[in-house]
Amino acid sequence: MRLHRTSRTVLALTAVAALGLSAAACGRGGSKSGSGDKKIGIDFPRSDSDFWNSYAKYVNADVKSGSINALPPTNSNNQTDVLVSNVSTLTGQGAKVILIAPQDTGAIASTLENLASKHIPVVSVDTRPDKGQVYMVVRADNQAYGTKACQFLGAKLKGTGTVVEFEGDLTSINGRDRSQAFGDCMSKNYPDIKVEAEPTNWEGDVAASKLQDALNAGPVNGIYMQAGGVFLAPTLSLLQQKHLLVPPTDPKHIFIISNDGIPAEFQAIKAGQIDATISQPADLYAKYGLFYAQAAAEGKTFSPGPTDHGSTIIQLPNGLEDQLPAPLVTAANVDDPSLWANQLGK
Repeated sequence: MRLHRTSRTVLALTAVAALGLSAAACGRGGSKSGSGDKKIGIDFPRSDSDFWNSYAKYVNADVKSGSINALPPTNSNNQTDVLVSNVSTLTGQGAKVILIAPQDTGAIASTLENLASKHIPVVSVDTRPDKGQVYMVVRADNQAYGTKACQFLGAKLKGTGTVVEFEGDLTSINGRDRSQAFGDCMSKNYPDIKVEAEPTNWEGDVAASKLQDALNAGPVNGIYMQAGGVFLAPTLSLLQQKHLLVPPTDPKHIFIISNDGIPAEFQAIKAGQIDATISQPADLYAKYGLFYAQAAAEGKTFSPGPTDHGSTIIQLPNGLEDQLPAPLVTAANVDDPSLWANQLGK
């Protein structure tokens, strides 16, 4: 069943005071006190995705630079119980701020409540916890991901055909936002395009199996992969086996748009194997995740409004969110040196 968009009621941030957040102008903050020996506890969400491995490299590089006072990072390997245990370990080691990226955004509420009771601020990268207080969420607009993907495929298919959508885990706000926006856009703007929405739990083998079924059932004209880091390789492998990995000029070409912006996607765009991706800023996720964690340690405060780094802070029912830009990448701009995937190794 397709998810339907519901209105979001902005609630008063009653728990913000407990975390030291108060109004400050347009995403700028003032320091209340130095961070001193306030260490940052960091948990990486998984190691089976090129995107998250890139994020981890950026974080580790910033930590090693000496500007961040952090404990040795943990990795929860896409398991909520491991994340909960890791957070407990980090706080036991003296972490005064926690930087996480929970993959199941509904299952972390009690952990966030526990941290709030201890006055330990939390910065969440890429995912927005459904409940529980957060100091800041560092994230791109994931509904925009779904809308951009819809508009791209709708235009390429000229409003007709069949699209297979690899939905992410619908227990994650990211999976829900992308799926909801993609479906709403297709229904409104391209009603003659049939969308086969396939939940995958962010698992590449599941996506490949469902694509196999769709190809066996009839022609597929487009694919929307909500995470290239886990879906790209198995998708290309299957299309190669089916002799469907052909350039855009071939009538059998299946138009593909992805989310992540990893180097492998850029290579696939240059090879004509996929057509576009939306670049999640792994570098900026690391940079500003650590920035806000450090700011929390120093007692700084922020408020909704434009920032000085090209993003906008919005108010959530349970905290604040800095929505970073995520550009569409096609053959026209895939070599842009400002894209993080083109900066790796330089």
